[in-house]
Amino acid sequence: MVSGKNLIALFFVAIILIFSNWGDKTMATDKTKTIKLPLPSIKSGVSVEECILKRRSVRTFSDKKLNQSQIGQLLWAAQGITAANKNFHLRAAPSAGALYPMETFAVTPDGIFKYIPKSHEIKTIDEGDKRKKLASAAWGQDFIVSAPLTIALCSVYSRLTDKYGKRGIRYAHIEAGHIAENIHLQAISLGLVSVPIGAFDDKKTADVLNLPDDCQPLYMIPIGFPQSNEKEK
Repeated sequence: MVSGKNLIALFFVAIILIFSNWGDKTMATDKTKTIKLPLPSIKSGVSVEECILKRRSVRTFSDKKLNQSQIGQLLWAAQGITAANKNFHLRAAPSAGALYPMETFAVTPDGIFKYIPKSHEIKTIDEGDKRKKLASAAWGQDFIVSAPLTIALCSVYSRLTDKYGKRGIRYAHIEAGHIAENIHLQAISLGLVSVPIGAFDDKKTADVLNLPDDCQPLYMIPIGFPQSNEKEK
């Protein structure tokens, strides 16, 4: 027969084991999960000229989610590998010295994910819907909340300034423009709409994205399916 003292001891051991296992489970999903994206398409039925003609800044989106193929295609257009061998790799947008300072993040209703170009996959940075926090960091631009995807472009300036000095900062900004236009045109080819955002609080945005200190947010692009009453300009 188990004594009262032994029952109390067993109770506390059980509690410790429960919390220990809970902690292991949390660590197993925290910043370690990666998702392999479908292979990108390199052909479409929409010409680049038509994409240029139809591109507009649209701030209203339907509530339809993007699938992994669409998200992967947009991320590939941003920073995907377009040529590679054992000595080098080239990406979808040009970069000074092929140094690639940009880190690309996808914010969806499911969480925040970092794009890994070499393996064409996304790594989980944070789970759960962070779009309201991102909209707040962008000074209340609430259409971010309704966008099923926001791509955030962030720069590690030192990758360029170590070689080019202060001028490397300019090169990073030029590169962000190259990448963004790829994304906007790719969105049109997928039947989607997008809008560029440069107005946000740098520190708050970095906090939402869990950026390291050497990585600075430069550009955000909310993307989604259009509504019939979209506002264009």
